[in-house]
Amino acid sequence: MAFMKGSSWLHGTFRTGITLKGIGGLMETAGGILIWFVGPARLAAFVQGLLEREEQRNPYDFISAHFLHLAHEIGRADPVFASLYLLSHGIVKTVLVVALWFNKLWAYPLTIVVFGGFMVYQVYRYTHTHSFALMMLTAFDAVVVWLTWQEWQLQQKKRTGKTAMAVQ
Repeated sequence: MAFMKGSSWLHGTFRTGITLKGIGGLMETAGGILIWFVGPARLAAFVQGLLEREEQRNPYDFISAHFLHLAHEIGRADPVFASLYLLSHGIVKTVLVVALWFNKLWAYPLTIVVFGGFMVYQVYRYTHTHSFALMMLTAFDAVVVWLTWQEWQLQQKKRTGKTAMAVQ
């Protein structure tokens, strides 16, 4: 796909992808804080209470069914592990996304490695949960990793060009 390298479409898709990852990171961070202070059982009961009416109205709602399943899983989780996992995962994602938005060259390879590690863990978790949502998240992460690689190559070329121009 050499024709897309450096295109504004590719750059815009990259920015959209990392923005979504950043929003996810902020949500994970908030979830980790909530689990730490509220506890997983009370948080799960709150989510179930919010979605109970929707579940009665439409028992086949894909999104609410998955949120209810997630709430059930969170309710059973070890609060310390769940909170620390979400906090660390969310903070790392958020910091990387902010660095990418500011075009910090060190953040591109680090993002590829970190998101690659997340993908390996998600595939491992899939072997236990068989969660369709987890595989969709892993596929999205793979796209973001590819976009990050493409953007990193573009940023390196831009910086090499600027350095060459400054020397002349």
